[in-house]
Amino acid sequence: MRRIFAVLVVMSTFAMATSQAQIKIGNRTVNIKKAVQAAGDVTKAITLSDEDIAAMSHESVVWMDEHNPIDTGEYDARLRRLTEGIIEVDGLPLNFKVYYVVDVNAFACGDGSIRVFSSLMDIMDDDELMAIIGHEIGHVVHHDVKDAMKNAYLASAALNAAGAAGGKIGQLSDSQLGDVAAAFLDAQFSQKQEYAADEYGFEFCVKHGFSPYGMANGLNKLVELSNGAKASVVQKMFSSHPDSEKRAARMKEKADKYVAAE
Repeated sequence: MRRIFAVLVVMSTFAMATSQAQIKIGNRTVNIKKAVQAAGDVTKAITLSDEDIAAMSHESVVWMDEHNPIDTGEYDARLRRLTEGIIEVDGLPLNFKVYYVVDVNAFACGDGSIRVFSSLMDIMDDDELMAIIGHEIGHVVHHDVKDAMKNAYLASAALNAAGAAGGKIGQLSDSQLGDVAAAFLDAQFSQKQEYAADEYGFEFCVKHGFSPYGMANGLNKLVELSNGAKASVVQKMFSSHPDSEKRAARMKEKADKYVAAE
């Protein structure tokens, strides 16, 4: 990354002194305009503030909303029923929508947008679904999502930097918001972050009147599905939520203790 950034700084300086759209470096043709833009993108990615990341989260969600079918029927009605009265966390306003898609997933963004995939709703009961939603909200509350978004933007900037040298990767970088959204959805959290989000999902369920076993049961269901016919549509969720079997056992133990103490 340092090498790419240094080269781009040199190229951006050179670009101001030339009117050529492209130059040759060795046997590579470099797009000067794209190189200048890429250099700026890398610089911005490194210096992003929390406010920048929140704004970028909103832009990315708007982009994803425009590129995914949003349900307005039974799925939406169910989600509205389950989340009625849950309008904010830690002062952050929440908004919920359902994507009518085949992937089994859900995510939350730093602007308070919660997106649940219809196929996840198909396989989860109400308690399990609310635990998963609580887990995703936990990633926002613990600032994991801000870190993931910053990394996603940095990855997109690096993609643009490589794209300045031409080839297929250059074509991909033309839709930067799409790149950021894809990188964000594929982001992986650490075990510590996942455990903390599980804890939040557990407390979220209990606070809003759902079963304390929702988190454990939801994770166990994902483990079962990953070994069955639906494995292909569960894989994306597992790429960002690893070690689900171990985490499910941990959450069941917590639920047992909670029930025993009542």
